[in-house]
Amino acid sequence: MIVSDLFTLPAFVAYLALGVFYFVAFVVTYIWITPQREMALIREGNLSAAISLGGAAIGFVQPLASAIAHSVSLLDLALWGLVAWVVQLLTHLVLRLVVRDLRGRIEADVRSVALFVAIVAACVGTLNAAAMTY
Repeated sequence: MIVSDLFTLPAFVAYLALGVFYFVAFVVTYIWITPQREMALIREGNLSAAISLGGAAIGFVQPLASAIAHSVSLLDLALWGLVAWVVQLLTHLVLRLVVRDLRGRIEADVRSVALFVAIVAACVGTLNAAAMTY
């Protein structure tokens, strides 16, 4: 029984590797497109930067996990992972339009704004994940 289960190990490793790659690439992209320098702010103890970045990461990982669970191939996962990526980046761009001076408020460590941004990102990610269950 255990030996037969090991035949799926290569698929597990492939899906996990692509998921981790997408996660790291998303976080790097997110940090790159935001006007504030999240990692520098986090190193300085800015909790708002950590909250907003964490919310975006969760908002991306939820649909990515759904794509991993429901995809029929690595190509299918790659395509749905890109959809999750785009939706989460668009969510951030919309939040930058809705929240006045989002950059300044994150840099000033206004935690209420960071929490709102994180919750919206997580909620959009949850809806995105649910939509991917087709």
